[in-house]
Amino acid sequence: MPSDEGLVLCYNKGCGKTFDPNANKSDSCVFHPGVPVFHDAYKGWSCCKKKCTDFTEFLNIKGCTTSCHNNVKPEEPQKPVVDKSKAAEVIEYRAPKPFTEPTVERPSFDSPMTTMVPAVSDVLRQQVAACKQGEGDVTPDNSQGGIPVGTACKNNACKVTYEGPETLKTPCVHHPGYAVFHEGLKFWSCCTKRTTDFNAFLEQVGCRTDEHVWFKSKGGSSVKCRLDWHQTGSAVYVSVFAKKYDPEQSYIQLSPVRLKMSLYFPEQDSYYTNDLELRGIVKVEGSSVQMLPTKVEVKLKKTSGASWSTLDIPRAVPKPANPPEVEEKPDVTLEEQVDAVDLSDL
Repeated sequence: MPSDEGLVLCYNKGCGKTFDPNANKSDSCVFHPGVPVFHDAYKGWSCCKKKCTDFTEFLNIKGCTTSCHNNVKPEEPQKPVVDKSKAAEVIEYRAPKPFTEPTVERPSFDSPMTTMVPAVSDVLRQQVAACKQGEGDVTPDNSQGGIPVGTACKNNACKVTYEGPETLKTPCVHHPGYAVFHEGLKFWSCCTKRTTDFNAFLEQVGCRTDEHVWFKSKGGSSVKCRLDWHQTGSAVYVSVFAKKYDPEQSYIQLSPVRLKMSLYFPEQDSYYTNDLELRGIVKVEGSSVQMLPTKVEVKLKKTSGASWSTLDIPRAVPKPANPPEVEEKPDVTLEEQVDAVDLSDL
Protein backbone atom coordinates (compact mmCIF):
# COMPACT_ATOMS: atom_id res chain seq x y z
CA MET A 1 0.00 0.00 0.00
CA PRO A 2 1.57 3.34 -1.04
CA SER A 3 2.59 5.80 1.64
CA ASP A 4 1.11 9.33 1.87
CA GLU A 5 4.63 10.74 1.82
CA GLY A 6 5.52 12.42 -1.47
CA LEU A 7 1.86 12.86 -2.55
CA VAL A 8 0.69 16.26 -3.82
CA LEU A 9 -2.78 17.76 -4.31
CA CYS A 10 -4.35 18.02 -7.78
CA TYR A 11 -5.85 21.44 -8.49
CA ASN A 12 -7.94 20.42 -11.50
CA LYS A 13 -11.64 21.39 -11.01
CA GLY A 14 -13.76 18.50 -9.87
CA CYS A 15 -10.78 16.30 -8.93
CA GLY A 16 -9.21 17.43 -5.63
CA LYS A 17 -7.31 14.17 -5.14
CA THR A 18 -3.70 13.64 -4.08
CA PHE A 19 -1.34 11.86 -6.42
CA ASP A 20 2.22 10.62 -6.78
CA PRO A 21 4.08 12.80 -9.30
CA ASN A 22 6.13 9.77 -10.35
CA ALA A 23 2.96 7.81 -11.23
CA ASN A 24 1.06 10.61 -13.03
CA LYS A 25 -0.37 9.20 -16.26
CA SER A 26 -2.41 10.80 -19.06
CA ASP A 27 -5.66 9.30 -17.77
CA SER A 28 -5.03 9.56 -14.03
CA CYS A 29 -7.19 12.69 -13.50
CA VAL A 30 -10.93 12.99 -14.25
CA PHE A 31 -11.94 16.66 -14.02
CA HIS A 32 -14.04 19.52 -15.48
CA PRO A 33 -12.18 21.91 -17.82
CA GLY A 34 -15.08 24.41 -17.72
CA VAL A 35 -16.36 26.72 -15.02
CA PRO A 36 -19.23 26.35 -12.51
CA VAL A 37 -22.59 27.70 -13.70
CA PHE A 38 -25.37 28.73 -11.31
CA HIS A 39 -28.61 29.85 -13.03
CA ASP A 40 -32.29 29.74 -12.00
CA ALA A 41 -31.52 27.48 -8.98
CA TYR A 42 -29.71 25.01 -11.27
CA LYS A 43 -26.05 24.11 -10.70
CA GLY A 44 -23.71 22.59 -13.28
CA TRP A 45 -20.53 22.93 -15.30
CA SER A 46 -20.15 24.84 -18.54
CA CYS A 47 -18.47 21.78 -20.10
CA CYS A 48 -21.25 19.35 -19.13
CA LYS A 49 -24.97 19.12 -19.82
CA LYS A 50 -25.82 17.58 -16.47
CA LYS A 51 -27.58 19.97 -14.05
CA CYS A 52 -28.94 19.63 -10.53
CA THR A 53 -30.51 21.74 -7.80
CA ASP A 54 -28.72 20.24 -4.80
CA PHE A 55 -25.30 21.69 -4.02
CA THR A 56 -23.88 18.41 -2.62
CA GLU A 57 -24.98 16.57 -5.74
CA PHE A 58 -23.31 19.30 -7.80
CA LEU A 59 -19.99 18.72 -5.98
CA ASN A 60 -20.24 15.00 -6.73
CA ILE A 61 -20.74 15.39 -10.48
CA LYS A 62 -18.03 13.27 -12.06
CA GLY A 63 -15.61 15.01 -14.40
CA CYS A 64 -16.06 14.82 -18.14
CA THR A 65 -12.40 14.98 -19.24
CA THR A 66 -9.35 12.80 -18.48
CA SER A 67 -5.79 14.08 -18.29
CA CYS A 68 -2.76 14.19 -16.02
CA HIS A 69 -3.07 15.54 -12.52
CA ASN A 70 -2.09 19.19 -12.04
CA ASN A 71 -0.21 20.27 -8.92
CA VAL A 72 0.10 23.96 -9.93
CA LYS A 73 -2.11 26.12 -7.75
CA PRO A 74 -4.03 28.76 -9.75
CA GLU A 75 -3.29 32.38 -9.00
CA GLU A 76 -5.56 34.14 -6.55
CA PRO A 77 -7.55 37.02 -8.11
CA GLN A 78 -6.03 40.33 -7.12
CA LYS A 79 -8.14 42.54 -4.92
CA PRO A 80 -8.59 46.13 -6.06
CA VAL A 81 -6.36 48.60 -4.25
CA VAL A 82 -8.41 51.05 -2.23
CA ASP A 83 -7.07 54.61 -2.09
CA LYS A 84 -7.93 55.67 1.47
CA SER A 85 -7.13 59.29 0.66
CA LYS A 86 -10.36 59.43 -1.39
CA ALA A 87 -12.56 57.90 1.29
CA ALA A 88 -14.19 61.26 2.07
CA GLU A 89 -14.67 62.16 -1.60
CA VAL A 90 -18.28 62.97 -2.51
CA ILE A 91 -19.43 61.64 -5.86
CA GLU A 92 -22.19 63.78 -7.32
CA TYR A 93 -24.81 62.03 -9.46
CA ARG A 94 -26.99 63.98 -11.81
CA ALA A 95 -30.01 62.32 -13.36
CA PRO A 96 -30.15 62.57 -17.15
CA LYS A 97 -32.36 65.34 -18.42
CA PRO A 98 -35.68 64.12 -19.84
CA PHE A 99 -36.08 64.31 -23.58
CA THR A 100 -38.20 67.24 -24.64
CA GLU A 101 -39.43 67.88 -28.11
CA PRO A 102 -38.28 71.11 -29.70
CA THR A 103 -40.70 73.93 -28.99
CA VAL A 104 -42.79 75.11 -31.93
CA GLU A 105 -44.09 78.65 -32.11
CA ARG A 106 -47.86 78.57 -31.59
CA PRO A 107 -49.84 80.17 -34.44
CA SER A 108 -52.28 82.95 -33.70
CA PHE A 109 -55.91 82.14 -32.92
CA ASP A 110 -56.91 84.50 -35.76
CA SER A 111 -54.86 82.58 -38.35
CA PRO A 112 -56.64 81.95 -41.68
CA MET A 113 -59.04 79.01 -41.52
CA THR A 114 -59.71 76.28 -44.07
CA THR A 115 -63.23 75.06 -44.79
CA MET A 116 -62.99 71.27 -44.67
CA VAL A 117 -64.52 69.11 -47.41
CA PRO A 118 -66.44 66.40 -45.52
CA ALA A 119 -67.20 62.84 -46.51
CA VAL A 120 -71.02 62.79 -46.31
CA SER A 121 -72.96 59.58 -45.69
CA ASP A 122 -75.66 58.70 -48.26
CA VAL A 123 -77.99 57.72 -45.40
CA LEU A 124 -77.74 61.25 -43.97
CA ARG A 125 -78.58 62.78 -47.36
CA GLN A 126 -81.65 60.54 -47.61
CA GLN A 127 -82.81 61.51 -44.11
CA VAL A 128 -82.56 65.23 -44.84
CA ALA A 129 -84.29 64.82 -48.20
CA ALA A 130 -87.17 62.96 -46.50
CA CYS A 131 -87.54 65.76 -43.95
CA LYS A 132 -87.74 68.42 -46.65
CA GLN A 133 -90.18 66.35 -48.70
CA GLY A 134 -92.42 65.68 -45.71
CA GLU A 135 -92.86 69.40 -45.07
CA GLY A 136 -94.83 69.80 -48.32
CA ASP A 137 -96.93 66.63 -48.11
CA VAL A 138 -99.58 67.96 -45.67
CA THR A 139 -102.69 69.79 -46.84
CA PRO A 140 -103.07 73.28 -45.35
CA ASP A 141 -106.34 74.36 -43.74
CA ASN A 142 -106.53 78.10 -44.29
CA SER A 143 -109.64 78.41 -42.12
CA GLN A 144 -107.62 77.94 -38.94
CA GLY A 145 -104.62 80.16 -39.33
CA GLY A 146 -102.85 77.94 -41.84
CA ILE A 147 -102.54 74.81 -39.65
CA PRO A 148 -101.96 71.90 -42.06
CA VAL A 149 -104.25 68.91 -41.64
CA GLY A 150 -102.28 66.03 -40.15
CA THR A 151 -99.91 68.26 -38.15
CA ALA A 152 -98.94 66.59 -34.88
CA CYS A 153 -98.91 68.51 -31.62
CA LYS A 154 -95.34 69.38 -30.72
CA ASN A 155 -95.78 69.02 -26.94
CA ASN A 156 -94.05 66.02 -25.41
CA ALA A 157 -96.21 62.86 -25.03
CA CYS A 158 -99.23 64.44 -26.76
CA LYS A 159 -100.35 62.21 -29.64
CA VAL A 160 -103.11 64.41 -31.05
CA THR A 161 -102.93 65.43 -34.73
CA TYR A 162 -104.82 68.34 -36.25
CA GLU A 163 -107.92 67.11 -38.15
CA GLY A 164 -109.93 70.31 -38.27
CA PRO A 165 -111.38 73.08 -36.06
CA GLU A 166 -112.85 70.53 -33.67
CA THR A 167 -109.32 69.42 -32.72
CA LEU A 168 -108.66 72.84 -31.13
CA LYS A 169 -111.25 72.02 -28.42
CA THR A 170 -109.44 68.86 -27.28
CA PRO A 171 -107.15 69.14 -24.23
CA CYS A 172 -103.39 68.72 -24.61
CA VAL A 173 -102.09 66.35 -21.92
CA HIS A 174 -98.31 66.57 -22.12
CA HIS A 175 -95.00 66.69 -20.25
CA PRO A 176 -93.60 70.23 -19.98
CA GLY A 177 -90.16 68.83 -19.13
CA TYR A 178 -87.73 66.83 -21.23
CA ALA A 179 -86.83 63.15 -21.54
CA VAL A 180 -83.98 61.88 -19.37
CA PHE A 181 -82.05 58.62 -19.80
CA HIS A 182 -79.72 57.93 -16.90
CA GLU A 183 -78.21 54.65 -15.62
CA GLY A 184 -80.82 52.55 -17.42
CA LEU A 185 -83.77 54.60 -16.12
CA LYS A 186 -86.10 56.54 -18.41
CA PHE A 187 -88.27 59.38 -17.13
CA TRP A 188 -89.44 62.93 -17.70
CA SER A 189 -87.79 65.73 -15.77
CA CYS A 190 -91.21 67.02 -14.71
CA CYS A 191 -92.37 63.68 -13.23
CA THR A 192 -91.15 61.32 -10.54
CA LYS A 193 -92.34 58.16 -12.31
CA ARG A 194 -89.41 56.17 -13.70
CA THR A 195 -89.13 52.98 -15.72
CA THR A 196 -86.54 50.82 -17.43
CA ASP A 197 -88.81 49.80 -20.34
CA PHE A 198 -88.72 52.16 -23.31
CA ASN A 199 -92.26 51.35 -24.53
CA ALA A 200 -93.66 51.98 -21.05
CA PHE A 201 -91.83 55.30 -21.02
CA LEU A 202 -93.43 56.32 -24.35
CA GLU A 203 -96.90 55.44 -23.04
CA GLN A 204 -96.62 57.56 -19.88
CA VAL A 205 -99.54 60.01 -19.73
CA GLY A 206 -98.61 63.67 -19.45
CA CYS A 207 -98.68 65.47 -16.13
CA ARG A 208 -100.03 68.84 -17.34
CA THR A 209 -103.07 69.89 -19.38
CA ASP A 210 -102.67 72.87 -21.69
CA GLU A 211 -103.33 74.05 -25.24
CA HIS A 212 -101.85 72.30 -28.23
CA VAL A 213 -98.70 73.64 -29.89
CA TRP A 214 -98.78 72.98 -33.62
CA PHE A 215 -95.55 74.70 -34.67
CA LYS A 216 -92.11 74.83 -33.11
CA SER A 217 -90.50 78.21 -32.68
CA LYS A 218 -88.59 79.30 -35.80
CA GLY A 219 -86.03 81.94 -36.45
CA GLY A 220 -82.57 80.37 -36.35
CA SER A 221 -82.48 79.50 -32.65
CA SER A 222 -79.54 77.54 -31.26
CA VAL A 223 -79.62 73.89 -30.21
CA LYS A 224 -77.39 71.87 -27.92
CA CYS A 225 -75.51 68.77 -29.05
CA ARG A 226 -73.29 66.46 -27.03
CA LEU A 227 -69.58 66.76 -27.81
CA ASP A 228 -67.06 64.04 -27.02
CA TRP A 229 -63.38 63.50 -27.89
CA HIS A 230 -60.57 60.99 -27.55
CA GLN A 231 -56.99 60.80 -28.79
CA THR A 232 -54.27 58.47 -30.00
CA GLY A 233 -50.56 59.09 -30.36
CA SER A 234 -51.02 60.71 -33.77
CA ALA A 235 -54.54 62.19 -33.86
CA VAL A 236 -57.42 63.70 -31.85
CA TYR A 237 -61.00 62.66 -32.69
CA VAL A 238 -63.84 65.12 -31.96
CA SER A 239 -67.44 63.87 -32.23
CA VAL A 240 -70.60 66.01 -32.20
CA PHE A 241 -73.67 63.81 -31.82
CA ALA A 242 -76.53 65.10 -33.99
CA LYS A 243 -79.26 63.80 -36.31
CA LYS A 244 -81.02 65.17 -39.40
CA TYR A 245 -78.64 68.09 -39.93
CA ASP A 246 -78.23 69.42 -43.45
CA PRO A 247 -74.68 68.79 -44.71
CA GLU A 248 -75.13 71.34 -47.49
CA GLN A 249 -75.78 74.16 -45.01
CA SER A 250 -73.35 72.96 -42.35
CA TYR A 251 -69.60 73.57 -42.31
CA ILE A 252 -66.41 72.72 -40.40
CA GLN A 253 -63.50 75.18 -40.46
CA LEU A 254 -60.01 74.45 -39.17
CA SER A 255 -56.71 76.20 -38.52
CA PRO A 256 -53.64 74.83 -36.70
CA VAL A 257 -55.05 75.96 -33.32
CA ARG A 258 -58.78 76.52 -33.96
CA LEU A 259 -61.85 74.39 -34.72
CA LYS A 260 -65.09 76.07 -35.74
CA MET A 261 -68.29 74.07 -36.32
CA SER A 262 -71.76 75.01 -37.51
CA LEU A 263 -74.56 72.47 -38.07
CA TYR A 264 -77.97 73.41 -39.50
CA PHE A 265 -81.15 71.50 -38.57
CA PRO A 266 -83.86 72.21 -41.17
CA GLU A 267 -86.73 70.72 -39.15
CA GLN A 268 -86.21 73.23 -36.33
CA ASP A 269 -84.60 75.96 -38.45
CA SER A 270 -81.87 75.92 -35.78
CA TYR A 271 -78.10 75.87 -35.58
CA TYR A 272 -75.45 74.22 -33.43
CA THR A 273 -72.28 76.32 -33.29
CA ASN A 274 -69.01 75.87 -31.46
CA ASP A 275 -65.71 77.74 -31.74
CA LEU A 276 -62.76 76.10 -29.92
CA GLU A 277 -59.15 77.08 -29.41
CA LEU A 278 -57.38 73.72 -29.52
CA ARG A 279 -55.00 72.70 -26.74
CA GLY A 280 -52.34 71.49 -29.19
CA ILE A 281 -51.29 72.29 -32.74
CA VAL A 282 -52.70 70.25 -35.63
CA LYS A 283 -51.91 69.74 -39.30
CA VAL A 284 -54.82 70.99 -41.38
CA GLU A 285 -53.73 69.10 -44.51
CA GLY A 286 -53.69 65.78 -42.60
CA SER A 287 -57.10 66.26 -40.92
CA SER A 288 -60.50 65.10 -42.18
CA VAL A 289 -64.27 65.33 -41.49
CA GLN A 290 -67.01 62.70 -41.70
CA MET A 291 -70.72 63.60 -41.62
CA LEU A 292 -72.63 60.52 -40.49
CA PRO A 293 -76.34 59.92 -39.70
CA THR A 294 -75.77 60.14 -35.94
CA LYS A 295 -72.74 62.39 -35.58
CA VAL A 296 -70.05 64.56 -37.11
CA GLU A 297 -66.54 63.21 -36.55
CA VAL A 298 -63.49 65.43 -37.02
CA LYS A 299 -60.05 63.81 -37.14
CA LEU A 300 -57.31 66.27 -36.13
CA LYS A 301 -53.79 65.28 -37.13
CA LYS A 302 -51.28 66.11 -34.36
CA THR A 303 -48.01 67.86 -35.16
CA SER A 304 -46.32 65.88 -32.37
CA GLY A 305 -46.97 62.76 -30.34
CA ALA A 306 -47.54 64.68 -27.11
CA SER A 307 -50.75 63.90 -25.21
CA TRP A 308 -53.40 66.62 -24.78
CA SER A 309 -54.64 67.15 -21.23
CA THR A 310 -57.85 68.79 -22.52
CA LEU A 311 -59.40 69.36 -25.93
CA ASP A 312 -59.43 73.14 -25.85
CA ILE A 313 -58.20 76.21 -24.02
CA PRO A 314 -61.07 78.20 -22.47
CA ARG A 315 -61.22 81.67 -23.95
CA ALA A 316 -62.11 84.65 -21.78
CA VAL A 317 -65.20 86.46 -23.03
CA PRO A 318 -64.88 90.24 -22.51
CA LYS A 319 -67.63 91.72 -20.38
CA PRO A 320 -69.46 94.85 -21.53
CA ALA A 321 -68.78 98.07 -19.67
CA ASN A 322 -72.43 98.40 -18.57
CA PRO A 323 -73.97 94.94 -18.67
CA PRO A 324 -77.76 94.94 -19.03
CA GLU A 325 -79.82 93.83 -16.10
CA VAL A 326 -80.73 90.18 -16.46
CA GLU A 327 -83.46 88.44 -14.57
CA GLU A 328 -81.93 85.97 -12.10
CA LYS A 329 -82.52 82.33 -12.94
CA PRO A 330 -82.48 79.43 -10.49
CA ASP A 331 -79.37 77.26 -10.39
CA VAL A 332 -79.44 74.28 -12.72
CA THR A 333 -79.73 71.03 -10.80
CA LEU A 334 -77.61 67.96 -11.45
CA GLU A 335 -80.63 66.14 -12.86
CA GLU A 336 -81.14 68.86 -15.47
CA GLN A 337 -77.59 68.40 -16.71
CA VAL A 338 -78.20 64.77 -17.72
CA ASP A 339 -78.25 64.16 -21.51
CA ALA A 340 -81.79 64.54 -22.81
CA VAL A 341 -83.45 63.20 -25.92
CA ASP A 342 -86.21 65.08 -27.75
CA LEU A 343 -89.07 62.66 -28.38
CA SER A 344 -91.61 65.21 -29.55
CA ASP A 345 -91.55 63.85 -33.11
CA LEU A 346 -92.22 60.22 -32.13
